[in-house]
Amino acid sequence: MEKDKPVNALGGALQPCSSDPVTGFFRDGFCNTCDADRGSHTVCAVMTKEFLAYSKYVGNDLSTPRPEFRFPGLKPGDKWCLCASRFLQAHDEGCAPLVDLTATHERALEIVPRRVLDLYKAD
Repeated sequence: MEKDKPVNALGGALQPCSSDPVTGFFRDGFCNTCDADRGSHTVCAVMTKEFLAYSKYVGNDLSTPRPEFRFPGLKPGDKWCLCASRFLQAHDEGCAPLVDLTATHERALEIVPRRVLDLYKAD
């Protein structure tokens, strides 16, 4: 699988999202993507208690550790490469987390309008 060019939503070089826990479709710490990434794991989100509860409620439990997948479970403050459509759904439901636009891949913009991402820009 060849990665797409690592360009962020601001047009610059894609910055790392998280190496602890390690995130990304390629588990390289970046929200890199490619055509095989059907979920478009491109939005670098800063987890909140509210978003983690919402995600669990809609069937994607990100807070419970899964040692068999070397997944420690996420807690508020952790950064994670979210599926762009899940981020947009959380926005529509009023519980989207903050995003790091420097670490969000430009392909997120194919799903999430830039004006929406800007509403959640982390400092």
